Amino acid sequence: MIKRIVTVVGARPQFIKAAALSRMLKDSSAFEEVLVHTGQHFDQNMSEIFFKELALPNPKYTLNIHGGPHGQMTGRMLEAIENTIVQEKPDGVLVYGDTNSTLAGALAASKLLIPTIHVEAGLRSYNKKMPEEINRIMADQVSTLLFCPTKVSVENLKKEGIEKGVHLVGDIMYDATLYALNHIKEDDELHKKFNYLPSQFALMTIHRAESTQSLKDLQEILNFAKKFANENQLKVVFPVHPRTQKLIVTLPDKLMEPFIPVDPLSYFETHFLLTKAKNVLTDSGGLQKEAYFHRVPCITLRNETEWVETIEHGWNRLWTQPTYQNTPSTIDDYGDGQSAPKILKVLSDVL
Repeated sequence: MIKRIVTVVGARPQFIKAAALSRMLKDSSAFEEVLVHTGQHFDQNMSEIFFKELALPNPKYTLNIHGGPHGQMTGRMLEAIENTIVQEKPDGVLVYGDTNSTLAGALAASKLLIPTIHVEAGLRSYNKKMPEEINRIMADQVSTLLFCPTKVSVENLKKEGIEKGVHLVGDIMYDATLYALNHIKEDDELHKKFNYLPSQFALMTIHRAESTQSLKDLQEILNFAKKFANENQLKVVFPVHPRTQKLIVTLPDKLMEPFIPVDPLSYFETHFLLTKAKNVLTDSGGLQKEAYFHRVPCITLRNETEWVETIEHGWNRLWTQPTYQNTPSTIDDYGDGQSAPKILKVLSDVL
């Protein structure tokens, strides 16, 4: 009997993670996947191009829910996803990561007594001022199957009394990175598009709420990046997130040297620039790991990180730390790029 999985996505990191598993579900005779796009990221640069590049199927349901306060957005998503689940009658609801879409999908499924499957479970920054931290904690508490990327994430769940249904599978974003590398290695169009960039540059992204909640916070980050770049004789390639752009236009001074602002990048474009970058500066959790996958030193523009392995193994440091803790070494915890097959095997055995 074919099992039906409703997959809820809404933001760029979820498209990336979902694509790796979605391709396997499509090839499996045991599963049917119904894709629900909440619309949390909705424009061409933030959504559409990712579906195209990652070969994600067109969503069966597009909810077009974006904007507004966190509670309002999550509530609207919860209602719409609940209606979808009632209509589809799935054997499981699959959510990824830590966005409002994640929380809404997990809550809707659990209230309807449908098994909730959380990929990238157990991550903790221990900073509850981050909306993402609240989302991931609550999603884990109601999930039936919890797929953890690292040993630390398994231990985090154990501390919270969650041991049943927990599976250590490695980092599914490594699966996605290997897929991207295979596609960009001979892409002449990417070389042509970015041939104007200098040979020595850092790639920087800023998008989190706590980084962009005030002009003062953003200016502090930009000042840090400028100082770092000047000290290391680098330019800073800066894909500007829409949330960040709203603040940048109010800056008393325009973005000048050493910054090179560009439009938001597609997935393949991001990985292409990672193959060229000397450093990464970011407040993104995903980009911290992708920097490691490309063996590019990273500075996290936050006061903590859920990806503690990148710190411990010398590939990453917080911007509050003056130096890296250790000599760079391999992070075995993130697996071998075969997380999706491991997840599929558990789903086949359990659902």
